[in-house]
This record gives sequence, C-alpha cells and structure tokens, in this order.
Amino acid sequence: MKYLFFDIECACVYKNTAKICAFGYVLTDENFQVLAQEDILINPKGKFHLTGRNGGQGLVLPYEYEDFKKHPLFPAEYARIRALLEDKEHIVCGHATLNDVKYLNLETRRYKLPSFSFDFYDTQFFYMNLSQSYTRQYGLQAMAEDLGVEFTPHRAADDAYATMRVCEILCRRERTDLKGFAVRYGIRPGRLQNYTIRPQTSTGFLSYLQERDEQREAHAKAHEEFYRYVNKNMGRRRRGGALDGKVFCFSKDIEDDVTVSRKLIAAIFASGGRYTSHPTECNVYIARGEGGVRCQNAISAGAAFIPLDSLQHALESL
Repeated sequence: MKYLFFDIECACVYKNTAKICAFGYVLTDENFQVLAQEDILINPKGKFHLTGRNGGQGLVLPYEYEDFKKHPLFPAEYARIRALLEDKEHIVCGHATLNDVKYLNLETRRYKLPSFSFDFYDTQFFYMNLSQSYTRQYGLQAMAEDLGVEFTPHRAADDAYATMRVCEILCRRERTDLKGFAVRYGIRPGRLQNYTIRPQTSTGFLSYLQERDEQREAHAKAHEEFYRYVNKNMGRRRRGGALDGKVFCFSKDIEDDVTVSRKLIAAIFASGGRYTSHPTECNVYIARGEGGVRCQNAISAGAAFIPLDSLQHALESL
C-alpha cells in the first residue's frame, strides 16, 4: 500500500461553489518515504476572492494569480486527480479533509463530471482522537509548529507534505502505521461516493457525542425545573422586604445546579427580591467567578457582581 496526502486551494469558496486552483499531493510508501510530489495548477475560470479560515479577508496564496490562466480547467485534470484518489493501492489522507472533499464534489457538479469515489482519513481528526479533544479543530499550521514541521502555508503541495510529516510523527509516537493508528482509535474513514459525503467517525468521537447529548439533556431538564420553580413562586415573594427593588440574575451553571439555585431563589423571594433570566435587566448578578459574556453583559448594564460564596453575607447586608 501507498499513502496519498493531498491538499486543495481554491480561488473562491461559497456555499455552492468552490473554484479549485491547485491540487497538491505527496505520494509515499508505508514508511513515509516520498515517491512523488506535485502541485497541479488549475485555471479556476473565475476571479480570486480569498478569505482566511475564520472567514476574514486577507488570505494570500503563495502563487502569482495571473499564472493560473496559463493552466487547463478542472475537467482537463479530472482524470489524473481521479486516478490518484481512486487507486486501490492508495490510502488517502488530508488535513481537515472534509473541506477538500466538498470542494471536489462541488467542482465535479459544476462541470457535470462523474462523482469521485474514495475513502479518506484526516490528520486533524487523528490529532483530536489522540488528544481526546473533540471541541477544537486544530489548524495544520498550529499542529505543524507544535510538532516541529516547517512548510509554506497554502501552497497545496507544501500543505500536503506538511500533512504527511504530521501524520508520520503521530504514527511514530504511537509506534504504528496509518492504518494501525486508525484501528487503535476505532477510526472509520470518511467516504465520497455518488456525490454523497460520509464523514469520518471514531469510537472516542461517538462517546464524546453521547456524553455531550446527555449533558445537553440534563441541562435542559435542570433549566426547565429551575424556571418552573421561579414562575411558581414569583407571585409569593414578600412585598416590602429588604430586597425589594433588587432584581437578581444567576450564571447558567448556578441556574443548572437546582439544589443551590432553588435555595437562593427562596431566600431572595422571602426578602422581596425578583429574578430575571436576562442579565441586562438585573441589578445584581450572581456567579461563581467573574467572566463570560453573560457576566459582562450584566456588569455593562450596571449590575453589581456578587460571587456565589459571598452571597449569604451580601443578602444579609442588602
């Protein structure tokens, strides 16, 4: 088997358009020895409208844009790219590969070409499984710097080479090869077939999704229980108490901690205070620690911030 690492650069990317201008690849043996490396330049048949990974303006590709007009359109390179990706002896891998697969899908539709059909792996997903961190998408440049790999960002063939080196380092750390790494972490490759993309998945990622969904469900139940208690008891609050005129708001984590939040609400209502779910409408904001958008919104609107551990004393002094 051989490893095919690839990367794609586009002149522009919109929701239903991705005009490819470069397909870079590195082909290696199973020991990561380079057998071939090439930047296939393509006339995107359109203007360059480039954005950064965060959607901001200013991404600059390390090419002379006028040179792309000298190269053939995507259909002329389609067969060569397809042969590389669909070779049964090639294990295909990229970085944030799902994006590049989407670009290929859009270009084949744009030119009414047959769909590509191949499985693919992703070094970004490998790294996420290795670190057991599924909430952050690691950029190739950040990963390369972390692992000591030098390259020229956004030159397709160089990105493909950096992806290969990152994969090599990850595999050597685990003392296995690419397929062995995938097996160890229960990674199922993604697949493109009949214009349909099946994303990658893994044992760890599925466990993360299950845990996340359980946490969301628990949050929803706690949220419902808390506000049911607030609405039920709001009309029973003491009029003219020490907290009359005070409008409280809690951080989300305190709201979700129903054992604590119900006791606080009972004490606030017993002294004539009120509660709001909107931080900009309160004049007293309670949290375990100062920080976060919700807290800042409350403080910006003029609310006093009181740490939870100081609340009992604060309630007595208000």
